[in-house]
Amino acid sequence: MSLFEPIEFRGGVRARNRVSLAPLTNLQSHEDGSLSDAELRWLLRRAEGGFGMVTTCAAHVGLDGQGWAGELGIFADGQVPRLRELASGLRERGALGIVQIFHGGVRAPSKVTGQQPWSASTFSEPGASFEPPRPATDEDIERAIGQFQHAARRAAEAGFDGVEIHGAHGYLLSQFLSATMNQRQDRWGGSLENRARLMREVTRAVRGAVPASFLVGVRLSPEDYGYAKGLDLDENLELARWLCDDGIDFLHLSLWDAAAPTKKRPEQHPIPLFREVVSAEVRILAAGSIWTRAEAEAVVGRGADVVALGRAGITNPEWPQQAADPSWEPRRPPLTVEELLARDLSPTFVEYMRRWRGFVAGLAHS
Repeated sequence: MSLFEPIEFRGGVRARNRVSLAPLTNLQSHEDGSLSDAELRWLLRRAEGGFGMVTTCAAHVGLDGQGWAGELGIFADGQVPRLRELASGLRERGALGIVQIFHGGVRAPSKVTGQQPWSASTFSEPGASFEPPRPATDEDIERAIGQFQHAARRAAEAGFDGVEIHGAHGYLLSQFLSATMNQRQDRWGGSLENRARLMREVTRAVRGAVPASFLVGVRLSPEDYGYAKGLDLDENLELARWLCDDGIDFLHLSLWDAAAPTKKRPEQHPIPLFREVVSAEVRILAAGSIWTRAEAEAVVGRGADVVALGRAGITNPEWPQQAADPSWEPRRPPLTVEELLARDLSPTFVEYMRRWRGFVAGLAHS
């Protein structure tokens, strides 16, 4: 199959190609969580550049789940009109629009939310800025499930084509899944079935709140990486099977390096393992340091249906159009501030990208 062929999802939704913009944190939204003009320009530029799917940055589903200042919100009905502008603009430019819905859990700090973060259990991590979370009450858990459900309803109301539930990277759903962060002894902890319960309950609630043609996906970290800890490859393979039963249309594997084998079984690559257990009608997206057309084709060759580009999509807003030429080489970092501004990153987004060593060249603007 070709990267540039259309792909159909269960329910009949079609993307014009197999290249997606990955969800990317950028701090560009307004203080109240509403969509900014800068965020609108950034995403519409990628749709104009030919991406078949365009996914927003993480959008928090509740005030208690906001992970950072400048994060997009989808927790209030008043945010829908601006989101509708984005959904309409993406559709007019030929791209499927997906909202990534998110709750930070322990990674929703009090300096942002005004309240102590909560998670599956209380625990500590090194670092002066870490705030031990309080253990979730049943009320917290039920509220979060409802928040995800209502966020999905708002995304559908705004005219998007789907949502991606953020179950990766050590955020709330991943914290409950973790065998180290989750030390509960009730129905939300202990066995894999119990630790996966919140992610599955959220998925089923979201699926039940939107039309059958509306895409519902989940992003997973297959194994430990960064803030994602206490995760096991085989447990995540079992979870992937369950999520198919719960009605997902796509599974997004956050691999960080899409060419690397698994840690648990270094002789095997994760994509074929997940392809083997995921229902045939459920699409697999894969992300992780994919830059060139050849790298993207290798990911598809291993069994992924769609490649998700992060940093390559930042530096190459017309990647799908330009990669149609086999001889084309993508632009890689470092890029100057002026070059990034010309790619429709806002000054705020540019400053955020300085956190990625070697990404931004030159001096910061005053």
